[in-house]
Amino acid sequence: MEVWMRAVAAALAIGIPAMATGYAQAKIGSAGAGAIAEKPEVSGMIIALEALPEVVVVLGFVVAAMIITQL
Repeated sequence: MEVWMRAVAAALAIGIPAMATGYAQAKIGSAGAGAIAEKPEVSGMIIALEALPEVVVVLGFVVAAMIITQL
């Protein structure tokens, strides 16, 4: 595989999940703000739900590293 193809594949492996994570966090954050305004005791759960989509970006980074190193 050529170098530019690996670079594009690695960029897509990080870029697409990052955009999806941003969209998900925007929805979770706005809903979470409303939930915390009504019930402050759910703030811990909302923080956990806000951090959960970041796993997708980390996994995208791992895939990109594997593509770059050709594993």
